[in-house]
Amino acid sequence: MAQSFTTQLLPSLSSKIGIIQLNNPASLNALTLEMIRSMTPTLHAWQTSGVRATLMVGTPYEKNGKSKPTFCAGGDVKAIYLAGISEDKALTADFFREEYQLNYQIATQPPHMPQVSIWDGVVMGGGVGLSVHGKYRVATENTLFAMPECKIGLIPDVGGTWWIPRLKLYNHWQNKSVVGGVGNYLALTGARLKADDLIYAGIATHYIKSNQLEEMKRALIDASKGDNTPKFGDCAASVLTSFHDDSIDLDASFLSQNRTDIDYAFGGNDSMEEIVASLESMGSDSEFGQSTLKTLKQMSPTSLKVTLEGLKRGSKVKHIGEALQMEYRMQQAFMREGSDFYEGVRAALVDKDGNPKWSPAKLEEVTEAIVESYFEELGDRELCLTGKKSSKL
Repeated sequence: MAQSFTTQLLPSLSSKIGIIQLNNPASLNALTLEMIRSMTPTLHAWQTSGVRATLMVGTPYEKNGKSKPTFCAGGDVKAIYLAGISEDKALTADFFREEYQLNYQIATQPPHMPQVSIWDGVVMGGGVGLSVHGKYRVATENTLFAMPECKIGLIPDVGGTWWIPRLKLYNHWQNKSVVGGVGNYLALTGARLKADDLIYAGIATHYIKSNQLEEMKRALIDASKGDNTPKFGDCAASVLTSFHDDSIDLDASFLSQNRTDIDYAFGGNDSMEEIVASLESMGSDSEFGQSTLKTLKQMSPTSLKVTLEGLKRGSKVKHIGEALQMEYRMQQAFMREGSDFYEGVRAALVDKDGNPKWSPAKLEEVTEAIVESYFEELGDRELCLTGKKSSKL
């Protein structure tokens, strides 16, 4: 892969902090292939030099004459859609392959070189993949987090089948046969989370007020000075701890307030039909049950079933690389002509009528055979993460 130079990504060094600035504000810093091809060799160079930590931030966008913070609203799925309906479909494979390779690179970054991602504003989809696998994720009062892929006929990917089933929220449970429902809920509904939800679920590691971010960055840069050997340790930990605002009320978060219903509906059920039945059993007086049913009806039935199966399989793999390789097979199946991806993007981003015609249109019409077809191996087109095309982690 040749390095790409683009103004949509602004890498820089300040002392021994490598700063990655996502700079595509007109599209809420949506991730493009050019950005991926610029970021990948940049991070590799930093990982083999004296850089002590990486800091990932987003360029604010302008709205009504005012500057609004944003991190990254996801991958540029409209560009992928346009490639998929054209004769040159290379982007439908290239984008996901190189994006997942970058996700893997970030996830396996040396522990003495932590990544700090500033989730100030929107962080969705591909933006989650750039950051959630890093060691530190900082939420602010402006954070809006979601994995909304089922609404456009895809799956929550970029390593989602790895981290979503492993939420630390459930680590303290003694009964290992109990499966928590928050991860499934987030993946299937595309629920939009704020800072309190993210800290509650352990998705964000710190909460820092936005007016403290610049001071925190200066402190991080100062902390990076000095000995750059691995034994010197993590230069970001104490800085982030000193700026973390622990006054945030986690008990008031949406996830905390609705935890019982979320676990009831999404935690122990093996199929989408069972999840729907559990929600319906809450009755018409249940605001959570009724609103969640309404949300699920907007999603691609195929995406819902494939996502749930992917989360089950992802919970059993031993390494994030295995999850990414599985997700690549799944996404390449969604790139097939006539898949729900094209209808979902058309309805959301092209014609913008908000009325996708899913096929199959109902959950019961999505058979086990259809679901299984999204996990078929790709032969010599498998995702390569170790330099050998045939390798499987």
